[in-house]
Amino acid sequence: MANQGRRPAKGAGRGTPVRRNKAAPAERFPPQKPKKKTAKVVFDAPAPESEEPRTFRLGAVPGATPGKWISAWKQRMPRVPLELVPIEAATQRAALDEVDAALVRLPLADDSLHIIALYDEVPVVVAAVDSHLMAAENLTAADLEGEVVIGLTDDVLGTFDLPGTVPAAFAALPTEEAIATAASGVGIVIVPMSLARLHHRKDADHRVLDGGPESTVALVWPRDRTTPDVETFVGIVRGRTANSSR
Repeated sequence: MANQGRRPAKGAGRGTPVRRNKAAPAERFPPQKPKKKTAKVVFDAPAPESEEPRTFRLGAVPGATPGKWISAWKQRMPRVPLELVPIEAATQRAALDEVDAALVRLPLADDSLHIIALYDEVPVVVAAVDSHLMAAENLTAADLEGEVVIGLTDDVLGTFDLPGTVPAAFAALPTEEAIATAASGVGIVIVPMSLARLHHRKDADHRVLDGGPESTVALVWPRDRTTPDVETFVGIVRGRTANSSR
């Protein structure tokens, strides 16, 4: 017979289910209570006094080139915007009352100011691009003999001797207009190189005037307004890094 040799389990066939002494899954792994989610509370700490919203205002006369210093400021002081404020050389002292510091042209004698000379600019002669003066690489005062010199209302070089030159018969002009006039062949203009580049024209060119008066650009600010921001900008101008000690 097919089932010969096999013993049925105890209780089998009598209608009574076999009980197994094993815990039900729920008993082996009792349900866990869900964890309560705790909301994070964020406190807005007040900003330190040094981080209060503000703007650093830097004045600059025409021709001054603070670009590299402004770039360094943006990297070092990203939360303090720098506003570049154009000022005129003729009124640069009065303009210091409206800015934190300024790039000006010397001379500027005032004991109430901190003055740091930065660099000297060589003078250049601006003339029409087809002028015979442009044939030379550099010019001297002797090369200008007989030339008409156009006066400037915003002159920053001051009076200097150019023997043999002729003053223009018309009134002094602002630098930009004077260069435009020189480009027409009427005369020449003598300015710091940065101003010649600032007002560059296709019909005019310039050459360095050897032995001519130089123009010194300086960083200036009132002594009684030496703020941490001013000190930071001074450090940038002087090439100090963020980790340098003053």
